[in-house]
Amino acid sequence: MKYLLIFISILLVSCSSTHDDGFTAMFNGKDLTGWQTTGNWQYDENGDITLIPRPGESGWERYDAYLTTDRKYKDFIIDLEFKFNKEGNSGVFARVGDLKDHVKSGFEVQILDTHGKEHVGHHDCGGVIRTVGPTKNMVKPADEWNRYTISVIGSQLTVVQNGEQIVDINLSTSPMKNRPLEGYISFQDEGKRIWYRNVKIKEL
Repeated sequence: MKYLLIFISILLVSCSSTHDDGFTAMFNGKDLTGWQTTGNWQYDENGDITLIPRPGESGWERYDAYLTTDRKYKDFIIDLEFKFNKEGNSGVFARVGDLKDHVKSGFEVQILDTHGKEHVGHHDCGGVIRTVGPTKNMVKPADEWNRYTISVIGSQLTVVQNGEQIVDINLSTSPMKNRPLEGYISFQDEGKRIWYRNVKIKEL
């Protein structure tokens, strides 16, 4: 019953274009208050958060300039939109315990330009890296906005992409079983330009 109620709340969020009660915007539209980074993350002319690759960043490499919350989160629903250029690559990290090693101390919901791919796995868009692939390829073509609603309750992880539930997994029985139950939220720098907007969170 608990997870049924959670799932219903996720559906309501994914079908709404406005902030539901309990959701808080994670960016103030002016600066990066509440976040930390060593990279070139900024607002663009439309007020969207974007990463501008620095000189020498060629893309499809893992750089250390994550955009990371100042504080940790435990149980939450995060709702956001993202888009990328062709061959774009990023990721939403959650419950990161060690900011010096996001990959080994948290888990990642992948963002990748895999539109149209027939057989998708854990490394394709919507997959949880090294854990599980999406049940359906829901990512839109490059330069179009996508939407994620990611719910993390205890060890249960649910991902809705563009209105379709694509992941529902108990992390305690997955390769992520030893990851912390509380940690930072981060957006990944892979040296490709990425945009985020309408990022909001509800703590549970």
